[in-house]
Amino acid sequence: MSGDRPLRFAIVAGEMSGDILGAALIRALRARFPDAQFQGVTGSRMRSAGCETVAGIDQLSVMGLAEVVKHLPRLLKLRRALFSRFARERPDCVIGIDAPDFNLPLERRLRARGIHTVHMVSPSVWAWRQSRVGTIEKSVDLMLCLLPFEPAFYATHKVPAEYIGHPLAEELQRPIGRDIARLHFGIAADAPCVAVLPGSRAGELKYLAAPFAATGEWLSRRVEGLTLVVPIARPELWPVFEKAIAEHAPTARWRLVDGKSREVMRAADAVLLASGTATLECLILDRPMVVGYRVSPLSAWLVRRMLKVPNVSLPNLLCEQALVPEYLQEQATPEYLGPALLELLQNPQASQKQLSQFAAVRQALKCGAADRAAAAIAVLLGK
Repeated sequence: MSGDRPLRFAIVAGEMSGDILGAALIRALRARFPDAQFQGVTGSRMRSAGCETVAGIDQLSVMGLAEVVKHLPRLLKLRRALFSRFARERPDCVIGIDAPDFNLPLERRLRARGIHTVHMVSPSVWAWRQSRVGTIEKSVDLMLCLLPFEPAFYATHKVPAEYIGHPLAEELQRPIGRDIARLHFGIAADAPCVAVLPGSRAGELKYLAAPFAATGEWLSRRVEGLTLVVPIARPELWPVFEKAIAEHAPTARWRLVDGKSREVMRAADAVLLASGTATLECLILDRPMVVGYRVSPLSAWLVRRMLKVPNVSLPNLLCEQALVPEYLQEQATPEYLGPALLELLQNPQASQKQLSQFAAVRQALKCGAADRAAAAIAVLLGK
């Protein structure tokens, strides 16, 4: 950094969630440094916040191994171009948001050139593939963590890390009431309702559509008037779940809707869902849940060998106890999932046990993530 010139930041966001984080961070940094300049890989929100676009975020938003392999030459070319530009222009700080496979190698090369590097959103190294910590140590001056237990893990590996809170807790802090949410779907206030979220990717529905549909059938035979509502993430997934209903749950009362997963969860008495970010949304939305998950047998074997935590769902990790029932692989069946959901529907104490613990977690997560991130970056830069 030199004299009184404005601070210059380069930000590389990896997907749409990163665009949201990046825009909030830009506003928080500008509040501290009004003349700061921003450039990077952006989406519409970061552009609106005043970040110059070097490349569009759509160039990095590639899902799935096959897609990554297909686009690898283009991704490598983009990373080389970003490195050349940032190494030449030497911004005061380069901030990678998520997309660790793309951003960490870029950050490592830039840090070796003496440029400050920050990574926002920790990879799940505390859960599996812990060998990646060595790469992170060489790549970043500071890791910004969204989950409160992550900095302690990094401290054991001598990686500077700050907990900033989770933006979802800010975004969903004014949840719509259950009865109001039900009006949107035409569900009576006194009718039993379960939300079923089998995931947003085709690979997840491949393994979860059938057992989740069968669980809905199991429940409907025991709970009179039960409505099962399924938010379908993408149009091409509709026929997958419709086929599962036809084969495994023909007598249950189903409502399939386009997206609106948060509204569906708000309307439900209990939620059956795949492990992932949706479980954190469910916690923040204050709904009791049961988690199920399946992957291919080979993937399950590999994950079980590498997994370093006793639970897989974020609510259990954040609550530091096996609070939410988790049924994985061969246990992700109606015989396990059904009774766990029935308990939540028929025993108010079972639901309240989850919800009472969720309240403390929500409070811990809601602490002004963007402002805390900007403060930590300012300290790193000596400002």
